[in-house]
Amino acid sequence: MANLRANQASEALIQYESGQELVAMQQMDQDSRKLFSISDTPWSDAPGKEPDIKPDGMLTDGAITPEGTDDTVTVATGTANQAGVKITVVTADLVIDRSDTGLDMDGTNDHAIASVVVDSGGAYALVEGTPGTAFSETRDAAGGPPLIPQGQIEVGQIRLSSETSAVIASSEIFQVENTHKEMALVPTWTEDYAEGEVEFISNLPEIHADDGDGNKTKQVYAEVYTPMFANLEPASDFVPIETTHSTTSTEVYGGAIGASSSSLGQATFTVYLRDGVTDPLIALKNTRMWVKFFPHRLRSPYMLTLGTLGISRTFPAGDNMQAACTLTGNMPTVEVSS
Repeated sequence: MANLRANQASEALIQYESGQELVAMQQMDQDSRKLFSISDTPWSDAPGKEPDIKPDGMLTDGAITPEGTDDTVTVATGTANQAGVKITVVTADLVIDRSDTGLDMDGTNDHAIASVVVDSGGAYALVEGTPGTAFSETRDAAGGPPLIPQGQIEVGQIRLSSETSAVIASSEIFQVENTHKEMALVPTWTEDYAEGEVEFISNLPEIHADDGDGNKTKQVYAEVYTPMFANLEPASDFVPIETTHSTTSTEVYGGAIGASSSSLGQATFTVYLRDGVTDPLIALKNTRMWVKFFPHRLRSPYMLTLGTLGISRTFPAGDNMQAACTLTGNMPTVEVSS
């Protein structure tokens, strides 16, 4: 019969985030209509090194109003995120062409939608839809809004129901956020620093096309810092952040009713100090940082913990100077098997 035993952690290793490396602004990979990611992980949350997420879309203004001249609208100066850069889009007057050189409206197909966009050059422009006998909400359908070229931003829609040129009415201009107007900060999102992911709270509209291929969402960009790790030695007694579960009960007539709850603990470890003042870890107290723990320093599995570093130092006369360290985080320790 084989002998069963549990391994000891005498060959364990703790590393801490001693610095950060910039990962320049880049387009994120799209995993679904809600989920976007990059391969550089984990993301640092050190002061001044937090992730900078920039979805394409308008940030401020860009209001469309009738100019007062036939088929002309004025688009107000606004700001936007485009291709990972915050830009200012200068006000412009745009003229809609209802003739066969533009929307090609005729006596039968006299319903058409033109979208105001921020083009690839960062200026306001028009993208024309296909006329139909009635309005449609289907992109690229007759009477529907056009597909927007990938990388451009839809600012609003102008819906025309006559082939005759006229002063455009306010009622023909539509700018509902996230329906007719792409906003950079709508919908909101959450960030997974360990996995390098951004997840929006709702699906992004598939209103874009690239080289004729439609049904694409807006693009999302990210600039992050990744941690640089240094060995923390001598150290001992690492405990990860775990989720604990508890149950409470309330006495009621005829019995009891119960309720369950969950809570996060703290990660803890002990560090032995040189002088307790100039040790590199001491300078990082009260800051957000990553700690990496290897159960065996020569093997690949490890744990990642992100939290705010707390330190309690002791200076005994007859023992080693040491610091009892805590990491207070908002998510459990992550296990990485390879």
